[in-house]
Amino acid sequence: MPRLPRAALLPLQLALLVGAGAPEASVSAPRSLVWGPGLRPGVVLPVRYFYLQAVDSEGLNLTRSPPGQTLFKVVIKSLSPKELVRIHVPKPLDRNDGTFLVRYRMYETVSEGLKIEVLYGDEHVAQSPYILKGPVYHEYCECPEEDPQAWQKTLSCPTKEPQIAKDFASFPSINLQQMLNEVPKRFGDERGAIVHYTILNNHIYRRSLGKYTDFKMFSDEILLSLARKVLLPDIEFYINLGDWPLEHRKVNETPGPLPIISWCGSLDSRDIILPTYDISHSTLEAMRGVTNDLLSIQGNTGPSWINKTEKAFFRGRDSREERLQLVQMSKENPELLDAGITGYFFFQEKEKELGKAKLIGFFDFFKYKYQVNVDGTVAAYRYPYLMLGDSLVLKQDSTYYEHFYMALKPWKHYVPIKRNLSDLLEKIKWAKENDEEAKKIAKEGQLSARDLLQPHRLYCYYYRVFREYAERQSSKPEIRDGMELVAQPGDDTSVCQCHRERPSREELTFKCLGNRNQNLQRGIKLPESFRGPGNVFLYYTGSLEARSTNAKTLGLIHTATKGLMRAVEIGGIDSVMEWEVDEVLNWTNTLNFDEFPI
Repeated sequence: MPRLPRAALLPLQLALLVGAGAPEASVSAPRSLVWGPGLRPGVVLPVRYFYLQAVDSEGLNLTRSPPGQTLFKVVIKSLSPKELVRIHVPKPLDRNDGTFLVRYRMYETVSEGLKIEVLYGDEHVAQSPYILKGPVYHEYCECPEEDPQAWQKTLSCPTKEPQIAKDFASFPSINLQQMLNEVPKRFGDERGAIVHYTILNNHIYRRSLGKYTDFKMFSDEILLSLARKVLLPDIEFYINLGDWPLEHRKVNETPGPLPIISWCGSLDSRDIILPTYDISHSTLEAMRGVTNDLLSIQGNTGPSWINKTEKAFFRGRDSREERLQLVQMSKENPELLDAGITGYFFFQEKEKELGKAKLIGFFDFFKYKYQVNVDGTVAAYRYPYLMLGDSLVLKQDSTYYEHFYMALKPWKHYVPIKRNLSDLLEKIKWAKENDEEAKKIAKEGQLSARDLLQPHRLYCYYYRVFREYAERQSSKPEIRDGMELVAQPGDDTSVCQCHRERPSREELTFKCLGNRNQNLQRGIKLPESFRGPGNVFLYYTGSLEARSTNAKTLGLIHTATKGLMRAVEIGGIDSVMEWEVDEVLNWTNTLNFDEFPI
């Protein structure tokens, strides 16, 4: 068989390179980038995470996966060899665009801190190793930050949330007595799915109204998780566990709307929206109880764009009639659409006609270039996961929405389709004929979803809703008859000692402590270990003129003094917490008081 001349093969080789993607330049470990909340010890999450950006030797960001086997690896261990800690660190997730997502779940708290080594081969990446000074708390350690502003700053919480502002515009004030009178009558019947919560002193109490309140397990778990991380405002509210938003009164009606909290909103309701139980639960159970979560999706988006099947795809239950239409359209246009119903409940009589499709893993959805998002009973809770993939989302026009929809725009982040699906086939054809534009929209949507749906931002959102609510309460919340305490889960298998500094009631500095000897004159009793003129003067005058060259010793002195000054400020030495006394005693034993003028 005669061979083709080399010149004739060149165009074919170039075409193959373009189709497969020309190989990227090799990765430069020192030039590559590492960033994200998982590098900050104060960002406590069920699964901590951070990002890697592969950069080549010329300083250019890679836009595809590095060639060959992924050589990025991460090693996380305690700073102290005496502290053994269980940490699950899977391989970095390749997001197929030159970036990687690193996840780790801690099962214990470390006092000294963590050392995070990010390697490419045997070479450290960027500023690796990264040191997280302790204590670093695990998810089930109950140690809330008592300064909410500091907590929000640590998490880099957004300063504005347009959906929250819109939701609360209907409620300049919240009359708790009106809610107590009306909510049980309007929404608490046998078919109700309402839970009445009160949060006081960071403890959570609740009572159920109605028959269908089993989903309180989801509201309980996220509230408990949030309360372990930050001091919550005292609030009293009602949360709707059902699918549909409840409050349909208009603002100008008398009586006006009630601020019911729900997981899904609609254009004709006034409910205040929280992130859905689905994404909240998957965030809590990531790398443990669930496979599909806001992080795992990002590393399982299927083939690259050019290798995806050029069809629209749908699988789901029969929870809305338009989904049945999808299946019929698929039968008539198999070259454009692959749609199937995996379970029948609402339209069981249609199963024989339309057939039942086999279940398919969610990650396999992304083998297809286009994803059809059609409402179920309300907004389809798969939507955030679809947006995190790299397929183009064709989204049905809907009156329903989740907490993040407002930030996404049609034709920029997704392609809209009419409510009755009459233009779906037309939109699929458009996407096939405008491949680059479709790819661009898919990427814009994915990037926005990655930002909006970061797990730490869910916690920010929950807190912001509760803060806004608390500021509008016209009376103090109370623990009502029939309420029970929702206790924090026990965690006897893990070490958890809370060493978070308690904020003082005033901004204390050493300059303002010069008159603390007045406290001594009022007869404050000191523990035996603190008695003696040297210790008294050192701890209470605040006149530390350190001459020590030992920075560690100086830091211990300042910490010990600050802790005791705070105790005096709020009521005397007897108010010092036991753990503070123990720690100060330990610190005192390490200090050389001869280095300080007394």
